[in-house]
Amino acid sequence: MAGARHWDNVYRTKATDQVSWFQPHAESSLRLIKGLCPDREARIIDVGAGASVLVDDLLAAGYRNLSVLDIAASALAIAKARLGARAETVGWLVGDVTRVDLPAAAYDVWHDRAVFHFLTDANDRRRYVERVLRAVRPGGYVIVATFGPNGPEQCSNLDVCRYAPEALHGEFGKPFELVGHHTEPHLTPAGKTQEFVYCYCRRRG
Repeated sequence: MAGARHWDNVYRTKATDQVSWFQPHAESSLRLIKGLCPDREARIIDVGAGASVLVDDLLAAGYRNLSVLDIAASALAIAKARLGARAETVGWLVGDVTRVDLPAAAYDVWHDRAVFHFLTDANDRRRYVERVLRAVRPGGYVIVATFGPNGPEQCSNLDVCRYAPEALHGEFGKPFELVGHHTEPHLTPAGKTQEFVYCYCRRRG
């Protein structure tokens, strides 16, 4: 997985609305979170969030226990500046999701849009799943979105893995019950369409 230097450079040299994964609103992610976990006191972590507006959308929807994790401090600084005073209500974490030390059973919802597909090394994927197992409470939900089988083979000049829903769920294995999945076309700021696969699972326990 690319390190902090790569991602800090991305956010320092490109406008946030010009990166290929930009969304004006995180509509699918918000809909899934609201449907799976309507409790506004739910503890939610958005991993690899970058400068995503999902945190804005969740705050606007009334969620109050939010954490945002990214390897690039520059990306989180952008999100904090955008939120202004509201940023003080969010927990901000800088770290590599495959190595970060997260508290046990701390979250009701784990959300990841467009991070897992950058884990081209099997050991990184194993470490990622270990973090999910530790950090998500039994009965909690895991929402992961990656490039689908017809998605791009590279992003941000990095190789990626592409997943069909069954293969994506297979990376997480028996501790996670597959609740559902869907495929969604994402239109990039450059006008290209990318296939995304969303899988949503429940942590057994």
